[in-house]
Amino acid sequence: MTSVLKMTVHGKKNPNLEESDLDELEKTLQPSWPKLVEPLEKIVDRLTVVWGMVNHLKAVKDSAELRANIEEVQPEKVKFQLRLGQSKPIYNAFKAIKESPDWQLLSEARKCIVGAQIKEAVLNGVSLEDDKREQFNKIEQSTSVKSKMRGKNWRLSHKFSENVLDATKKFEKLITDKKEIDGLPATALGLAAQTAVSKGHENATAENGPWMITLDAPSFISVVLHARNRALREEVYRAYITRASSGDLDNTPIINQILKLLLEKAKLLNYNNYAEVSMATKMATVDKAEELLEKLRSASWDAAVQDVEELKSYSKSQGASEADSLSHWDISFWSERLRESKYDINEEELRPYFSFSKVMDGLFNLAKILFGIDIEPADGLAPVWNKDVRFYCVKDSSGSPIAYFYFDPYSRPSEKREGAWMDEVVSRSRVLSRNGTTARLPVAHMVCNQTPPVGDKPSLMTFREISSQVETVFHEFGHALQHMLTKQDEGLVAGIRGVEWDAVELPSQFMENWCYHRDTLMSIAKHYQTGESLPEEVYLKLLAARTFHAGSLSLYQIRFACLDLELHTKYIPHGSESVYDVDQRVSRITQVIPPLPEDRFLSGFNHIFAGGYAAGYYSYKWAEVLSADAFSAFEDAVLEDSKAVKEIGHKFRETVLALGGGKAPLEVFVEFRGREPSPEALLRHNGLLPVTACT
Repeated sequence: MTSVLKMTVHGKKNPNLEESDLDELEKTLQPSWPKLVEPLEKIVDRLTVVWGMVNHLKAVKDSAELRANIEEVQPEKVKFQLRLGQSKPIYNAFKAIKESPDWQLLSEARKCIVGAQIKEAVLNGVSLEDDKREQFNKIEQSTSVKSKMRGKNWRLSHKFSENVLDATKKFEKLITDKKEIDGLPATALGLAAQTAVSKGHENATAENGPWMITLDAPSFISVVLHARNRALREEVYRAYITRASSGDLDNTPIINQILKLLLEKAKLLNYNNYAEVSMATKMATVDKAEELLEKLRSASWDAAVQDVEELKSYSKSQGASEADSLSHWDISFWSERLRESKYDINEEELRPYFSFSKVMDGLFNLAKILFGIDIEPADGLAPVWNKDVRFYCVKDSSGSPIAYFYFDPYSRPSEKREGAWMDEVVSRSRVLSRNGTTARLPVAHMVCNQTPPVGDKPSLMTFREISSQVETVFHEFGHALQHMLTKQDEGLVAGIRGVEWDAVELPSQFMENWCYHRDTLMSIAKHYQTGESLPEEVYLKLLAARTFHAGSLSLYQIRFACLDLELHTKYIPHGSESVYDVDQRVSRITQVIPPLPEDRFLSGFNHIFAGGYAAGYYSYKWAEVLSADAFSAFEDAVLEDSKAVKEIGHKFRETVLALGGGKAPLEVFVEFRGREPSPEALLRHNGLLPVTACT
């Protein structure tokens, strides 16, 4: 398999051909599109595509063999990336294009490519000389590949995510007494029994057990939301917030080393901290990001305080002994009970209305209405990595294929990492056209971790739990749409390529808003057995419950974003404060109930230490402002006006979804909305705008 991986990384049987291509480019390049950018795109694309496949397989089909083989070939890949990123001939040629008399004749997309290549080269260390470049390259190798710690070779980001996955898999609690899991809904019991069967308890059933509880999201969330057994909730919660924080799987030294090396890298590039490096290729600045987070924090705080007081009062009315001292494993449980009581909504009773197939049908129909596309199954057209993976073709109004995508929907804790994501398989490209006339079509993959089918029941999705599976699918599909509906033929800025990180969440969060649009919700909410639509009164309750405890939910994300920025701006590695001390300090102003002293959430924070969000987690809130404002364009036109919705949907497709990284995201937003973004729509959607007294 090692030889196969090596061939995959290079894209050719001869592992030296990638180097040869770069040698040839540096010898023959000229400051022109055909002699510089087009051959460069071919090199970059090959590396991006084949290494993307390797990383994808590691995320969805992890194994010890795959880990070992990636570890063997990755140093070679990083070495080549460094050489490519620090190529002075390429850097100087791009500068020559920008300084040439023909600069003004270039298209906007091509200007974006040139500007981005120059900026990225500087951030890749092209201007560094001798010792500084050597030190920079060692840091890049360390953060991407290995670091010497405790006498071992560690892969930092990769090792971090592997430890989280292994720690998640390590926790298993077998329960034989049904009283211990009183309150867990039928779907959770079925999943727990199915997990027990997979672990060797072949006679396990949902009714009689035994039941296996794990830290995989569907299991963990069910316990903290529904288990009446407070001791069980506490045990599972404590296990979750201390994942990968001790023993052989301890991520603490990896966190410290990553932060230390990123700070050193920033200093070498003449930045004050790594957040400034990160923001150099984003819409925001550190100051602007902090300003937005503080505005949202202050708007959310009083509401969050009231949320906790309401929970205390309600739990006391229900005779809860813990009412006066609610802890973290109580908050979600009593919040769910209060929501059920207040709005007469039971999440478990909603599940039968949200079967996987119906939700996908409704989502695809929404895409047809908004963007004029048809999505058809294309299973069998491409190989898949698991029997549950689906393959789809996207067609335009004329019936011609314009894109394809994979969808891997279900949780597989033994081999698949947690969370949900979308990424490219290949991007749209004129240069990489197969026939020389039409652009290569984009292909994407979407990955989720929703509850799998249990027995003869289909996958029944959650709508309003801590992490709504319905909203998650809409979210990831929004990312996929931006990749697939691009009209950019310049491959380096097509789809999601070249889009600033804090703008890339705009389409995904925009799509989430449609989950509460009446026609959309009614189209996906059909009882899987009877075909009955969701009752109108239930829809109205869901709408009313949308802003339930919005202040607390807002602060939940703001804590992560503020902590991320604090660690990448002011934190001094190996100083007087530990990373966990910083978390406690930040949480005092972002959480009404501070974390437990032993909270080690950071040791499992894949997003910023293994997922590319270092000094970038704020982008969820940044893009939430953009997406809420974008959706308000449809609200302004009246959502019930189908003609207006189609017209605005077409405009959204032709701007936000079509232009990719070929135009600055603020300019794209203004082209769609007619003005710069405002946070008012987000605060209004969340019920956090102050109410003006009538006079």
